[in-house]
Amino acid sequence: MADPIEQFEVHPIPGLEFGEVAVPFLGVQQIAVTNSHVAMTIAFALVVLFLTAVTSGAKVVPGRLQSAGETLFSMIDGVTDSIIGHEGRKYFPFVFTLFTLILGMNILGMFLTFTATSQLAVTITFAVLTILLVIGIGILKHGLGFFLLFWPSSAPLVLRPVVGAIEFLSFLLRPVTLALRLFGNMLGGHVALKIFAGFVVSLGAMAFAGEGLGLFAVPIAALSMTMVVALTALEFLVAFLQAFVFAVLATIYLNDVVNLGHGH
Repeated sequence: MADPIEQFEVHPIPGLEFGEVAVPFLGVQQIAVTNSHVAMTIAFALVVLFLTAVTSGAKVVPGRLQSAGETLFSMIDGVTDSIIGHEGRKYFPFVFTLFTLILGMNILGMFLTFTATSQLAVTITFAVLTILLVIGIGILKHGLGFFLLFWPSSAPLVLRPVVGAIEFLSFLLRPVTLALRLFGNMLGGHVALKIFAGFVVSLGAMAFAGEGLGLFAVPIAALSMTMVVALTALEFLVAFLQAFVFAVLATIYLNDVVNLGHGH
């Protein structure tokens, strides 16, 4: 059976290697276009093409493609508006971009041999961009008042520094959980698919060759094939849900600083 982890290896595309360069603190790094670059670029291009097709020929009575695009747009617009409030529209472009890019990479990974969002470096990048935006908005809107987010005024005075430190640590850990949740779900799902698909191939070959279990391998292979079909359907659902969950949690994260000190 093929190694189920092999599908996550990042390797340069032959002919697109441009040598090595010394990077401060990181040492010597290879400069090349990798399968990860290609997967992310294709996903980005498909998202742009999809949104262009949706908006270029917009009609009063939408067709299927326009309806799909408007559904995604309305869904994320509803999330930002319901969580952040009247200022949600300002942050809709960022959240919608996160959602569509992650969704594009997740779904594309079902058709390619490489899934960009199964790489922790990619999911961490999305999470870091989110926390940098949150911190930037917090400081621009509230100045030093931004740090009131970590000061629990309702707690007893003697406990406030301790609770505040815990709140600050929790704030910093949120992007970690964002990155790990997306990475773990995509990694685990594709590993399971690879394992069951490997069972189908191995047991089918065994039955054909009359070795080992012989014909008894056929029903086991059929059961494994059923699992592959079920897991594939589940993975498409997970691909959408993980993109949506990332967008929702990023919006909640933004809401903490946008509406700091008052309700919406």
